[in-house]
Amino acid sequence: MVKLEEAVIARLSSCGTTFEVLVDPELALAFKTGQSADVRSALASDKIFKDSKKGDKASEEMVQKAFGTSDVTKVAAEIIRKGEIQITTEQRRKMREQRLRQIVTLISKRAINPQTGAPHPPARVESAINEAKVHVDEFRGAEEQLTAIIKALRPIIPLKFEMRRIAVKIPTAYTGKASRVVKSMATVKQEQWLNDGSWAAVVEIPAGIQAEFFDKLNELTRGEAQTKVL
Repeated sequence: MVKLEEAVIARLSSCGTTFEVLVDPELALAFKTGQSADVRSALASDKIFKDSKKGDKASEEMVQKAFGTSDVTKVAAEIIRKGEIQITTEQRRKMREQRLRQIVTLISKRAINPQTGAPHPPARVESAINEAKVHVDEFRGAEEQLTAIIKALRPIIPLKFEMRRIAVKIPTAYTGKASRVVKSMATVKQEQWLNDGSWAAVVEIPAGIQAEFFDKLNELTRGEAQTKVL
């Protein structure tokens, strides 16, 4: 558990009463935004308060009435998910920067410039986001915001989202690690083990990561992997 002196308040009003828990700001926000499933590690105390600053605890009866359970973990999870977490301006700034980097990475990996067939460099994507005056919501996941942000960027930079189907064959000596990497980067559409022990597959990847995908395969197989864009 986080130390009490480093904790912030997560607060939710329900049935006419305000309920509070003390939490680690970063871990609570990770739980709130779905990046973590571990609510207990976010808690600084296993108590549900009406007013945490005064140390005024909520009674078990009040908690049961408002949440349908008095289990601290379940109640804390609902307070964090649905309530407000008090964070500092600096914490908010860091969260927004982190979310911006995630969004920039997604766009630069998934989209290409249709004029060149190459992905936009991350710096160009970030510059376009700033130029479009896009609001990045630190409390929402990068995927959730992607559609609206792409719409705002299209008047500024040309974007095309294209998937590539690639045939891959990995020699026996490298199948273990290389096939795991392929599956982590791509969607496997077909796969089979050949008589010589090699692994063959047809995979699908965003066009923007094609070069990275080939580089990784060549590195893992010492250039012996066979690939063909279909």
